[in-house]
Amino acid sequence: MAIADSSEGKPVPKKFSLTTVLWKILILAFDAVGVWFIVQAISLGYVELAIIVGIIVVGFNIIFTLDKGYPFRWMALGLAFLVMFNIYPIFFTVYIGFTNYGDGHLLTKKQALAQIQKVTYLPEDAKTYSWTAYRSPEGDYALWLVDNSDGQTYLAKPGEEIIPAKPGDPGIGEADTKGIPVSLEGYTRLTGLQAAANKDLPNIKFGIEGEKTVQVRTSNEAAELEIRFVYDEATDTVIDQSNGDIYFNKEGTFTTKDGKTISPGFRATVGWKNFQEVFNSPALRGPLLTMLVWNFIFPTLSVLTTFALGLAISIMYNEEGFPLKKLIRTLLLIPYTIPSVISILIWRGMFNTEFGVINRMLIDLIGVAPRWTSEPFWARTAVILVNLWLGFPYMMLITSGALQSIPSEIYEAAVVDGASGWQRFWKITLPLLLVSVGPLLISSYVFNFNNFNLIYLLLGGGPPIPGAATQAGYTDILISYIYNLAFAPGGRGVRYGLASAMSMMLFIIVGAITLFQYRFTNMWEEVSENV
Repeated sequence: MAIADSSEGKPVPKKFSLTTVLWKILILAFDAVGVWFIVQAISLGYVELAIIVGIIVVGFNIIFTLDKGYPFRWMALGLAFLVMFNIYPIFFTVYIGFTNYGDGHLLTKKQALAQIQKVTYLPEDAKTYSWTAYRSPEGDYALWLVDNSDGQTYLAKPGEEIIPAKPGDPGIGEADTKGIPVSLEGYTRLTGLQAAANKDLPNIKFGIEGEKTVQVRTSNEAAELEIRFVYDEATDTVIDQSNGDIYFNKEGTFTTKDGKTISPGFRATVGWKNFQEVFNSPALRGPLLTMLVWNFIFPTLSVLTTFALGLAISIMYNEEGFPLKKLIRTLLLIPYTIPSVISILIWRGMFNTEFGVINRMLIDLIGVAPRWTSEPFWARTAVILVNLWLGFPYMMLITSGALQSIPSEIYEAAVVDGASGWQRFWKITLPLLLVSVGPLLISSYVFNFNNFNLIYLLLGGGPPIPGAATQAGYTDILISYIYNLAFAPGGRGVRYGLASAMSMMLFIIVGAITLFQYRFTNMWEEVSENV
């Protein structure tokens, strides 16, 4: 590359500084690491991860080698993290929603086949031996074998031919009382306990690959084992050499025509099956409808109660001359300053049916107390009450600021016109207030629609819904139910594919709610008019 000399008009070679050279070497090293990672990911079957890393590598090269990419250099690392930890999980979740990913199907096909083809069996004509293990200082093993049928003895080493041998032969020590050599040249004899504790020993094949090899089968038996399952890539089937059964690839599980399967399965695309199961499976449809209704009731009541209490407090303390106004306001902000996790756990103890302070106090006062953890109505009431405690300080803050922005002249004119206090509130305060706090109410609704922490930490979604085939409770919302399907121990095991499909449906629901609320309240139009 050359640049023109302004004095003579002749091109002058562009000079490369040491910093430029080092920078290019750094870029090449980054590319080399990126290409190595991509190759490794593809070899292990993680094609999606390889694609996203490839995008990042190409992006870095464009940004740091082309002049047009110069403005993006300062935020290149941030963009890389955005792609890797925000955009990639979204696309990966969408992909997983169309697969059978979950218990029994956690591996890629290549990994599953590798495990399947490690399974061995004992043919009818195979020999069995009693064995004694020896180990060299380098970690190599040798076996002394005694044929269980005729008592013939052999020496076996990995990668070498199994040869007949007797105690006293060259390199072989004398026999002990059981006829086993006490020593082997270059090896140390292992006790039965030492050999049993070695987990690698059963995986070693003694003898020459391709011929009959011997493997340790039990603590006192070795045998001429053979690979049981052989994969035929042309037909995508697995053949059981022990009985001739043929296993066909059926949505990530090798299955025979009569229903026998091989474990483990592998991750495979199943199309819309997960979405169909959500709507068609009675085991899911029953609790899902109950939770969906509650999922709309919970954020609605949460926003209404927190907004009403926060606004009431703001109006009360907005009056001139209210005593100790600043002190009381400060005290009312305490629930907002304490981490919600701590507050929820404290409330969980207070709502304990047998030992909680709330029930003990109610029993002392009126003789009865609700069963907060076992009765659906009272459990949901407890959730609403705790969320009211956690949410009203925020509403108090935003409504206090909004009230102070309303011109006092409007109220003075209303008083002159003879408007009562309720009329001033409904006709002036509330409409003007909603203009400024409306978007915050929508965001609060969306937040509570997915308020996992409260549901999970307070009652764990309980009490359980009777007859539900999955782990589901009366206070569960969709996000906590999805968590139970994907990660909770016990039950039917983790089902990442089904949980991802439900996550996509939840995303669509939340997006539709947000769009509808913004359109219904004309928030976008209000913002655009003020720009």
